[in-house]
Amino acid sequence: MKIEGGCYCGGLRYVAEGDPMMKAQCHCRECQYISGGSPNVIVAMPLAGFAYTKGEPKQFARSDLPRPVTREFCPNCGTHILTRAKGFDGVILKVGTFDDPKLFGGPEMAIFTIDKQPFHSIPEGLPAFERFPSGG
Repeated sequence: MKIEGGCYCGGLRYVAEGDPMMKAQCHCRECQYISGGSPNVIVAMPLAGFAYTKGEPKQFARSDLPRPVTREFCPNCGTHILTRAKGFDGVILKVGTFDDPKLFGGPEMAIFTIDKQPFHSIPEGLPAFERFPSGG
């Protein structure tokens, strides 16, 4: 699979190639902040197939957490592009940044439902996990 995408203003562009490692709907509280209150839809793609093709992202990692993730976003418009987690050999892309979001197809699981809000919906039959599934 080849995914091309970027930010709202067009100043930051990327390409990601390879087999998706995970497709999910994430309900974590951090995703709620970033999305404006909703769960985020994400695809994990192999790090080796990812590259920025235009611009340089700004990065942010919380200093008060023992294992913070690093979030990368456009320094101009603020669009959150991806998340990097220590020890994970992939990038977690936000589906809303895809040039063609239909490539997502749909989530394979809902994660971090422990933070799910009463107004969030999980599609019927979708496997749901309070945190990250075992083995991840």
